[in-house]
Amino acid sequence: MNKEYKEERIIVPRFNEESGFYTTPERSKIMGKIRGKNTIPEIKFRKALWAAGYRYRIDYRKLIGKPDIVLNKYKTAIFIDGEYWHGYNWEERKHKIKTNKEFWIPKIERNIQRDKEVNLELQHLGYTVFRFWEREIKKELDECLDQVITHLQSQQS
Repeated sequence: MNKEYKEERIIVPRFNEESGFYTTPERSKIMGKIRGKNTIPEIKFRKALWAAGYRYRIDYRKLIGKPDIVLNKYKTAIFIDGEYWHGYNWEERKHKIKTNKEFWIPKIERNIQRDKEVNLELQHLGYTVFRFWEREIKKELDECLDQVITHLQSQQS
């Protein structure tokens, strides 16, 4: 990890009964259906990028943070973050968590912290990092795509 990042790492407790966390079978079933890759917003963005003539790698394991989309030729990494998992509007929303607060608040805050660490490390490696919220892709796909394409075109010249 990059030495420039000095923030103290947030410790997330284990989510198990021994730690005092309980979940219903119904909740467990719902949470099990949440996908970490190939989400609808990711697929929409990838199709639009492909249609614009750009080729990429998905869930690229060779880079820290496993970006959703990587264009190695342009040293560009793109993440499409879920609002809940990555803390969209976090200061306002964290007070609305009703169950297992002792787990979820540190968990999401650690995700936010990890996103910052990953951004710094990728920038240190010479990558340009784009992070979009799923809601941005759903509502403003063209604007998000334009940001990336403008950057990619500037890299070509």
